[in-house]
Amino acid sequence: MKKFAYFPGCSLEKMASSYHKSALETTKYFDIELQELDDWNCCGATTYFHLDEILANTLVARNLALAEKEGLDLVAPCSACYKNAYFTTKYFRKDPELAEHINFALEEDDLHFDAKIDVYHLIEIFVNDVGAEKIKEGVQNPLEGLVIAPYYGCQIERPGKGVPESEDPSYFEDLISAMGAKPAYFPERLRCCGGSLIMTSRVPALDMVKVLLASAERNGAHVIATACPLCQVNLECYQSAVNEEFGTDFNLPVLYFTQLLGLALGIAPDKLGIGAELVSAAPVFNKLLPKEAS
Repeated sequence: MKKFAYFPGCSLEKMASSYHKSALETTKYFDIELQELDDWNCCGATTYFHLDEILANTLVARNLALAEKEGLDLVAPCSACYKNAYFTTKYFRKDPELAEHINFALEEDDLHFDAKIDVYHLIEIFVNDVGAEKIKEGVQNPLEGLVIAPYYGCQIERPGKGVPESEDPSYFEDLISAMGAKPAYFPERLRCCGGSLIMTSRVPALDMVKVLLASAERNGAHVIATACPLCQVNLECYQSAVNEEFGTDFNLPVLYFTQLLGLALGIAPDKLGIGAELVSAAPVFNKLLPKEAS
């Protein structure tokens, strides 16, 4: 069994509990253990980095130090949490002065960070550690007939990671194909969903959501798959606001990729948090999927 330190982040406690449930169920299926960090703290999201860069990195480094103390690489399901942990580790390795500041602060908690561990997004575990072929072998209820729009968002493939394929990734599509579904052509799949902009600039943020929904719908998607709690909220919860603002009529289910994967693996829908969504996926599943899969 392969084990990782699991950083659920604040949103998976309540708002994205379906992601949390389905993440644990699907990793367990492939003999991967996600060991939740004891006494983890908020990663600071995005805004804190604009207020105090050193303190923000220290906040993230505390979680990293907890994982390193356990001798485990860190996995984050939330794209914002992942981005923060990834870049704090990267900056720590490149900037000795920053590292010194961070470890001075961590001494208050009897912690120390050496950046000897690596940071992964949850989807990378399925892509790299499990792999499409093993997923295909594990599929019991192929999602045939379902067209899924893979929404990467702007955080997982954040500029600066230095990975050549980050400009035009395809691993999410490969994952969807392994489930037996068809990945939709989704040219806007790397565009930002508006993030927390919805709180300060509502109309421009809603327009960003509209662009994504329109692209997915236009290209035949029955459902959007996401790998981030904030993206899921923006794309699902604000559909009615988008419809009211722009006169559209979107009613497109938005699920976590782990929920869809769990269905394909034959895991019961209630164990995956399916049914808790605001835009119900039931009509789509009942129409397109075999009864045992939906």
